[in-house]
Amino acid sequence: MHKLRKFSSGIIVSLVVFFGLLMLPRLVAHAATLTTGSLSISDSRPSTASVTYTATFSNVSNSAIKCIQMQFDTQSDGAGSAPTGMVTSGATYNAAGSDYVPDVQSWTAASSTAGLVKITNATGETAAGGTGIVVLTGITNGSIAETSYFMILTTFTDDACTGGNEVDTGTVKFIYTTGQLVSLTIDPSLTFTVDAVADTETVNGEDLTITTTDGTIPFTGVTVSANGVGAHLLTVNTNAGGGYTVYTRYTAALTNVASDTITDHTGTNAQPSSFPSVGTEAFGYTTTDTTLTATGDGADRFTTPANQWAAFTTGNLEVAYSAGPVSNEETTIGYQVGVAGATEAGVYNTTIILTATPTY
Repeated sequence: MHKLRKFSSGIIVSLVVFFGLLMLPRLVAHAATLTTGSLSISDSRPSTASVTYTATFSNVSNSAIKCIQMQFDTQSDGAGSAPTGMVTSGATYNAAGSDYVPDVQSWTAASSTAGLVKITNATGETAAGGTGIVVLTGITNGSIAETSYFMILTTFTDDACTGGNEVDTGTVKFIYTTGQLVSLTIDPSLTFTVDAVADTETVNGEDLTITTTDGTIPFTGVTVSANGVGAHLLTVNTNAGGGYTVYTRYTAALTNVASDTITDHTGTNAQPSSFPSVGTEAFGYTTTDTTLTATGDGADRFTTPANQWAAFTTGNLEVAYSAGPVSNEETTIGYQVGVAGATEAGVYNTTIILTATPTY
């Protein structure tokens, strides 16, 4: 028998989108054109705060600069306005993630105008050349999704970022995208089967003497020198997060038409005990489940020590348990009856009820 432990069932995902970026050349006097540009945004959802913007360009001039300007605009030439709702006043230059300049000097980002961030150093440094990365953190995204905007990166020879002192410039397009909420509903499931067990099998080491059916426990050949022993195989499948419990009970003691009864075994579900030797009147059950709940003395009370039995009652008694979802979990429940020389003659009957209860 194998015990399976659970898994899980609701998923909410935010979609983080990489923005494919369209290179749009911007004509600035005396400025070289940056190529192969991209702008990645750590979270593309509109109005999201504390977002990181990473700009990457190739063809960076190996020239001295004192200003790196990043302008976010509704037009590719920078003649429009900042994206609606965008906040850049808290933008910070991330030197550790950037390599556009060697960062020997201390560069500082400032934004006095929405959508315009100037990263400056009065001393200046020579750009590394080749491919350069500039990272800004602490930006709040614009509030409108599915609309094209532009980021224009320009470098200058002065720290005032003065027009006419441009070194390089490049433009890329970007879009804010609404996060996609993913929902998944898993319906509760439970299957419970009770299968016959042949008389060639055993239950907790006890040899079976009868073959059951799904619906009968036909004790035959029971004498003062031979007890009757039968069993059923219980199989449970459920996705219940809290697992399941299988309970057993009988409708009444084994009784004949004269109202004579077979004595119940002395063991209980909480404290099962060894079944008495042949020649002793008794009726009871056992289970192969080694992980019952903490009822009584805990998990392993029917199998440690081996072959322990309990009396049926008219109330539910646990015979199988799992703390989480299971797939094809099997437990065998055994039944045993013994008679004494003084046991009254007759046909004795009762009904055993098995109930599987999931906890969702």
